[in-house]
Amino acid sequence: MSIRAYIALALWFLTFGVLLLDAHWAALWPSIVAVSTVFLVRRAITGLLAGATSAMILLHQGNPASAFVAFFSDHLLPSLQSSWNLSILIFTLLLGGFAAVVSKGGGINALLHRWIHNQRAGRRMLMASAYGLGLACFFDGLANSLLVGRTLQEPSRRLGISGEKLAYIVDSTSSAVACVAVMSTWIAYQLSMIREGFTLAGVEATSNPFHLFLQSIPYNFYCWFTLILLAVVILKDWNLGPMRLAEAEALNSGKPDDASESLSEAQVSHPAKSLRAIIPLLILTFGLLAGLYWDGTGGNLFPLHLSRVSEAFGKADAALVMLVVSSLACLTAVLLNAPSIRKQGVSVSATFMEGVQHLFQPICILISAWIFSSTLEPLQTVNVLAAILQGQFPNWLFPLVVFLTGALISFSSGTSWGTMGVLMPLALPLAIHLSNAPDGPLVIGTIAAVFSGAVFGDHCSPLSDTTIVSSISCGIEPFAHVRTQLPYALLAAFVAVMAGFLPTGLGTPAPASLLLGGALLVSLSFLFSRNQPSPHA
Repeated sequence: MSIRAYIALALWFLTFGVLLLDAHWAALWPSIVAVSTVFLVRRAITGLLAGATSAMILLHQGNPASAFVAFFSDHLLPSLQSSWNLSILIFTLLLGGFAAVVSKGGGINALLHRWIHNQRAGRRMLMASAYGLGLACFFDGLANSLLVGRTLQEPSRRLGISGEKLAYIVDSTSSAVACVAVMSTWIAYQLSMIREGFTLAGVEATSNPFHLFLQSIPYNFYCWFTLILLAVVILKDWNLGPMRLAEAEALNSGKPDDASESLSEAQVSHPAKSLRAIIPLLILTFGLLAGLYWDGTGGNLFPLHLSRVSEAFGKADAALVMLVVSSLACLTAVLLNAPSIRKQGVSVSATFMEGVQHLFQPICILISAWIFSSTLEPLQTVNVLAAILQGQFPNWLFPLVVFLTGALISFSSGTSWGTMGVLMPLALPLAIHLSNAPDGPLVIGTIAAVFSGAVFGDHCSPLSDTTIVSSISCGIEPFAHVRTQLPYALLAAFVAVMAGFLPTGLGTPAPASLLLGGALLVSLSFLFSRNQPSPHA
């Protein structure tokens, strides 16, 4: 074993020492073990399982036998028996087969032919297309990551775009978009957390939770600056930190001649080839949107207005809708692409199963993440961390402190909803107490700071489902994705602090902060990419 592996193993064995200390912060130890192991051995499954087994040792007072049995009975089996988890697993595998069929049928190449004229224009256009598709899939972050990553993985590789760059684009347009969208599977949970905060404060809100949520959207600085930074990165092809090496390696190993051949006029000129991809993608994208609304309203579609649509998205059984719509999209893709695939001497079922089998190992990573999250719940890790960080701060610092606290909680636990659930009831009542009005700027800024902090960890924690799914859908290891994305996430967080939450605490309107932060990001891109060698040279 390498020295990194020995260090990780030593950290795991220190769990028995933590038991002897009987410290309040012992509940944080499994998160420390998991994160450290992921970074040391660069394997997500190893880190997640190391954290989970460390948690089991703590929960069973150092008894390995009972911890081993409980690992399966209390955490693995319940994770696999959850209807939501099973739906997500099936949906993930179906998306693997869907992407393989659509890609093999030639429809994606036909679509890209209209956009790609040379390697430089093609790279930028494909990255922009991934960005646009990510924005279009605003209604669910997980579906967003799976759809965009699996669909564009192969075309991006042919154009010399690294899996790391594609995963960064995919991940940055998943949770960040879902969190600020007025219609998403997040909305009901977000509104309930706002209502819970007001209930704990013992006051009646002068505005309803939905109105407060709408007011908080412009103050959700981390999400907005993540999206703005991504646009700047695509326009300038700005590679920051480890992303430079990943992009250089992808360009050196790319096959532009093969890409030109696959996109030749003779192969893709017929419009029907594009429809082989367009129709299944439309069914998948708009089918999810329509299905969520249908399920959330119980089939009563009218009257149709924004608040009702938002409420319906929150009430819908998203897992069931995703499963049904993905099955329909797969069936459509198979029917439309079967003739083209058979002409290549390959069976449709073999093509579909190849895509499914490609996701088997990543599925194991996802299951490991669920197990780890399950072991943290009885330890009350999130509650302990929030209690340690809770304190009194000046009014103007409060939104900043809330954002940083949420970012630390979400990064260490990998859960955005868990962060919202523990932090909103703590932060919002205090903000109401400090504010002159229950719906004043400080309260609105605090709501947004909770959401931003929660998304930070969901965006870049190696323990986050979205981080794992984004990486595996783009064909790379989660550690490689975290390592290359983290500099961008930290930059967006830095700008959110300096141009967003600090000025908000001092009374600066959100539009002014957004303009200031956007200008700062553009300026930094020019400053730090001035001497960067062109990836197209």
